[in-house]
Amino acid sequence: MPELILHHYPSSPFSEKIRLILGYKNLPWRSVIIPAIMPKPDLLALTGGYRKTPVLQVGADVYCDTGLICDVLEHVQPEPALYPPHLKGVARVFAQWADTTLFWAAMAYNLQPKGAAQAFAAAPPQAAQAFAADRKAMASNFVRLRPADATSAYRSYLRRIAHMAEEHDFLFGTEPCLADFATYHSLWYTRVQVPVMADILSATPAVGEWMDRMAAIGHGAMERFDAAAAIKVATAAEPLPPGQNLLIDSAFQDDHAIALGSRVSITAESFGPEATEGVLLAATRTHYTLQREDARAGTVHVHFPRIGYVLRSVEGA
Repeated sequence: MPELILHHYPSSPFSEKIRLILGYKNLPWRSVIIPAIMPKPDLLALTGGYRKTPVLQVGADVYCDTGLICDVLEHVQPEPALYPPHLKGVARVFAQWADTTLFWAAMAYNLQPKGAAQAFAAAPPQAAQAFAADRKAMASNFVRLRPADATSAYRSYLRRIAHMAEEHDFLFGTEPCLADFATYHSLWYTRVQVPVMADILSATPAVGEWMDRMAAIGHGAMERFDAAAAIKVATAAEPLPPGQNLLIDSAFQDDHAIALGSRVSITAESFGPEATEGVLLAATRTHYTLQREDARAGTVHVHFPRIGYVLRSVEGA
């Protein structure tokens, strides 16, 4: 069993998605708490620029984006399945909707002034201002919903989720799949992080009952770890070559006319403009792998999903 190190922070919705999947698959994991906002020097030593949360580290291999992390965890522990054979396509499509459209409506609703005040109630005033400035920088090429529009959309989405939860214990049947975990984390933020905003859930009691079943899964066996120790793990390890890491596919799929071995950058399509640069080792039907060198972490392989990310050649490389 590989040693799984999750770099995250407690109030991160997407981290809750992965924490719950680790619990569902009964996978032991090490927890490295990272800052919610920049600077994040320890994380960037591993990723080279990517700074969204969470990040999964396995030795000197670094997996970015929960879409890809889910694939890794499914490979490490196939049962219970996130992608049951009869739901493989619909679970992924639904999860993509939940991680984008549902998430942004929920967060625009959650972080209205009343919700934001509760989220930062225990922090000094400058913390809320710093968080807002940090997320504004991340959203430089992203259009947010206005609170009223987000509220309307969130209400409609909750009714649709309720129609599913009324039929089954989980969204697509008697057991959870990827769709459940991707849907849950936005609603978890409403209920747990900003309960002052949670009245919106009361109109759909079936959603609340489903959320209770999801929360009961728990986070599994977690061991606290620190960032310096995680970097030492990377330094001491050799990254696994393409085809031997925790991503199954390895065949080259050239959609960009960029040869393997080229120096490239990878950037998120819409949220988080920071690029990671490195040497392109793999470009498969599902993911990219970059090799990069860091003064602290040594040689690392950083992995991204294709969907949601932009690959570019680095000029002059």
